[in-house]
Amino acid sequence: MNKPLFALIAAATALAPSRAATPPFETPAPVAFMQDLSTGAILFARDADRRMPPASMAKMMTVYVAFEMIRSGELKLDQLVTVRPETWRKWHGPAAGSTMFLSPNEQVSVANLLYGIITLSGNDACVVLAEGASGTEEAFVAQMNATAKRLGLTNSRFGNTNGWPDGGQTYVTARDLAALASATIKDYPAFYKRFYSRPDFTWGKTLGTGQAITQANRDPLLGRVAGADGLKTGHTEEAGYGFTGSAEQGGRRLVMVVAGLTSFNQRIEESVRFMEWGFRAWKAKPIARKGAKVETAEVQLGATNRVGLVAPRDLAVTLPGGPTPELTLKVVYNGPIKAPIKAGQHIADLVVTSPGLPQQSLPLVAQSDVAEAGFFGRAWAGFWSLFGM
Repeated sequence: MNKPLFALIAAATALAPSRAATPPFETPAPVAFMQDLSTGAILFARDADRRMPPASMAKMMTVYVAFEMIRSGELKLDQLVTVRPETWRKWHGPAAGSTMFLSPNEQVSVANLLYGIITLSGNDACVVLAEGASGTEEAFVAQMNATAKRLGLTNSRFGNTNGWPDGGQTYVTARDLAALASATIKDYPAFYKRFYSRPDFTWGKTLGTGQAITQANRDPLLGRVAGADGLKTGHTEEAGYGFTGSAEQGGRRLVMVVAGLTSFNQRIEESVRFMEWGFRAWKAKPIARKGAKVETAEVQLGATNRVGLVAPRDLAVTLPGGPTPELTLKVVYNGPIKAPIKAGQHIADLVVTSPGLPQQSLPLVAQSDVAEAGFFGRAWAGFWSLFGM
């Protein structure tokens, strides 16, 4: 351990004589989870790994896959999709749940279908988009499950595109929903900003008078919590009322999940209370500025035998409000790290621990490129390895 890290530890412990206590939070939600995406800290977890039906929160995966296909060029935002009469008949009327009020043989752009899914929670919009993107809903669902696996959502499976009850084929966990929300925000920030925070959307016309139908976004945080900008509600009889949401204040972004609540109004109340608690009861403590050298790491078979480890962004930890508790910082990596190494490559983590609080892990990246050693360098390293040196 070198001087930069010693300095960090000294600065942290000098301010911190006390043991921290996790701020209490009580909620009737049987499932609840909150994470500070700015630091990775898990602020609250209740039954976060229980498999449960997601209801319309499953639509976040439908949207994520659509974003992927748009980025890869397989879909275009202005591409028109025709509403098949068979699909309209299946997803039309009160028994079909939330609807965008599409019409048979209507042509709708991918962008408007995304608004219909996110803002209006349209079950019909999900299936129409899937058929337009992949030919059939089943083919699109296969892509959803492949994407879930790639994202590490180990306790989630999707049997359809809209979260409609399907006898248990579709299930998620609160932890996986938060991870999906995080991936959406981080991987597609422009799409997230464009599509997820719209307060209402107008599509379809009423029978008889032909008036345009405007529906409000059901997101319980929009307009109630500063910085709220997504994501998705869900409700069925089997799932109860749930919500996966996010907000950003003062550089801190939180993601929350609640599930199993008993009413529309309870979902609003608990979602707002939960998010406000996350911002009010916790604070961010700076650890290292972007570009600051924290430590060095050993390099194997490289042109140089060490590489600097630097902060890829301003690093901070999430702590309870009040006096700063004692912090212990430790650099962790699987080493020596084999060359070649690229500047900016994530090769280590700064692990921060404090009594009474969950461990937090912050990324560290290579300060500079390290090329592979030449032939003689590798031979010399091999020679010394014979002697355990």
